Amino acid sequence: MSASLDEIIANFDLLEEWDDRYRYLIELGKGLEPLPDEAHNETNKVRGCASQVWLDARRDAGPGPQTVLHFRGDSDAHIVRGLVALALAIYSGRSASDILTTDAFETYEKLGLSAHLTPQRSNGVRSMIERIKADARAAASG
Repeated sequence: MSASLDEIIANFDLLEEWDDRYRYLIELGKGLEPLPDEAHNETNKVRGCASQVWLDARRDAGPGPQTVLHFRGDSDAHIVRGLVALALAIYSGRSASDILTTDAFETYEKLGLSAHLTPQRSNGVRSMIERIKADARAAASG
């Protein structure tokens, strides 16, 4: 089962050393719901990530901006898989309008991740978030 965003933030607060925080991110990634083989496809592949990342979006019926999106994701890199888990904790299960107004970078900043990710990983996180927001924009417009 995946951790909630509140749990993740609380656990990050308890961990003072960055090695421990990285290990925790890896554990979060291990807790992701497995992405079926057929979802590891070109459509779900996130462009702009150095590692391979896949995001699969499912919509619950709802009127445009109130459509709820559920995401599953995977990566071939352990830390990135943890970053996927964090992005899903922030966005999955929320309405398209909530997704579009939520700034994940505030959470990354609060957790101290912005200062501890390589520029390449930061670009990958941006690509993941942009992909999630693009899915939300598509859902919101019908």
